[in-house]
This record gives sequence, structure tokens and C-alpha cells, in this order.
Amino acid sequence: MKPYVICHMTISLDGRTIPGRWRPKGAHSPDLYDRLHNQLGCDGWIVGRTTGQEFAKSSAYSRSSSEHFPRTSWIARPNSSAYGVVLDAHGKIAWGRSDIGGDPIVVVLAESVPDAHLVALREESVSYIFAGKHELDLSLALETLNGELGIRRLLLEGGGNANGSFLNAGLIDEISLLIVPAVDGSSGVPALFEGTSTPIEAITLESCELMESGTAWLRYRVKAS
Repeated sequence: MKPYVICHMTISLDGRTIPGRWRPKGAHSPDLYDRLHNQLGCDGWIVGRTTGQEFAKSSAYSRSSSEHFPRTSWIARPNSSAYGVVLDAHGKIAWGRSDIGGDPIVVVLAESVPDAHLVALREESVSYIFAGKHELDLSLALETLNGELGIRRLLLEGGGNANGSFLNAGLIDEISLLIVPAVDGSSGVPALFEGTSTPIEAITLESCELMESGTAWLRYRVKAS
């Protein structure tokens, strides 16, 4: 059984996702985004490797180890109220921390990841699960997060590629979208969903609320084909 997945994101009027590029400056309110993040009441949040790298505090782990571990889940802090989940198939992120904003980090890995990376994660008390041999199986990842960590509602807050991958796999149940009265105006800038190709049967508007500073909060129900 997979968690109920809500893609919770902020975009400009032209659909871009990097607030530092938007004009006018100051139109985006991180406090509003975080408040709604909490209001949505989920057991965890998930991002892709690129977004996860932004939280890392270390540059690299050792590339060799004499230790060997089975490719099974290792949870440093079970029974937490919420988890920060990061997709990092090949173990490229060196964390230097064990939580983000108080939420314990859980890394989703492919089984081909080196044992040395597992040693480093354990030393830093960073939990990990496996979902696929060489590339990630997102459906399996969600089932594992639900079955082993009890995550029933999950916020997807990744970049366009991660969001697009979940959409392509038919794994998004709802889109929670903050539309900010600002414009990026550049080409080649990440958008809400990148590389989407899977047919969608319906996207239905469930609610629309005007927030402070002219930001609109829209919630859509997604039905994949």
C-alpha cells in the first residue's frame, strides 16, 4: 500500500520554481509555504537528489570499506512523527547531518550503491531503504515507506524531474499549488513538472483560496490513466 501523495509546490505566474529569480523581489513567502506544509498534516516529505543536495553539509564520503551489509532497510530513528525522504539512487550525497528541520533523513537507494556509502550513512545516523537494483522503483519506495515507517500521507516537494517522475508513474494523488504574483521570464529554468509523458485522465480543482500578498492556493485532485 502506498501513501497518499500530495505534490506541494510554489510557482511563479509563468510556472517556474526558483523563487530567487522572480520579480518583483519579496513576492514569495517561505513562511506561508511552510505553514501550509504543516497544515497539510503529512507523516513525511520527499525530494529528489538535486534538491536534497542543497541540505547537505559534507562534501564527500570515503569510497572504500571492508564492511558489507545486506540490501535491507536500516532505520536510525523509528517511530518519528515525520521524516525527510531523499531519492539518491547511487549514493551521491554526503550529508554531514542526520535530520532536516528536526525530521530524520531517510535516503532511498538502489541496491548497487557501494558498501562504503552505507557505512557513512550509519555513522551519521542517516536511515536508508532500498527500491530497485540499479535504478529507483518509485512504487516500491512508497510501499516501503508506508510498510516500514508508517508513512500514510507524503508531501512531494522536489524539483521538476522528481515531480515529473512521480506524475509519470501515476503516483500523485493531489497537487497543492501556491501561485505567486511574480514572473521569472527566463527560458531553460526548471518548471513544476519536467519530462512528463504519461496520460492523465483528469485533474480536478478541489479548492481555491486567496492568501496574503495576492498568492493563490489551489488544490487539485489527480486521476491517472
